[in-house]
Amino acid sequence: MNGYLMQEQQWVPGEDLFIESFAPENRNGVVFEDDGEAAYFYAVERDEDGPGLRILDALHIHQSELPDPSEASESSELSKTSDSSEPSGATAHPLMIVWSRDWLKCALIIDGYAHALFDFEAQGGYNINEFPPPNDFWTKGDRKLTDELVRKFF
Repeated sequence: MNGYLMQEQQWVPGEDLFIESFAPENRNGVVFEDDGEAAYFYAVERDEDGPGLRILDALHIHQSELPDPSEASESSELSKTSDSSEPSGATAHPLMIVWSRDWLKCALIIDGYAHALFDFEAQGGYNINEFPPPNDFWTKGDRKLTDELVRKFF
């Protein structure tokens, strides 16, 4: 993967966790949040004046267990997964937030595989389970995260 690793942490699905990362060259940012019931990855934008944030889009990451990337794609880049026999929440997973070199794309990497990606330039949000449906003001197209999309941006 070609980009900047901005955050790295162990994550146990179902345990509270809040991680944010902001591009140093623009107002774009991302937030990963697991509130104990569900985890989402958000695209955010800093206010021009002041400390506020505007949520641009949200991507569902998990409810009770991590989605299996092999169900989304058959190629090797996204298809490897951790042992699915382990109970959800029992094992810590390496979680990384990686920005592209132009600071306009950002990916959520779990267990070494992209689970979600935001393209701030094209205003697109993509994830494995394609949920929730695109909103009416930012992501307007297909949400499917593919190997081709990951390779294109990173």
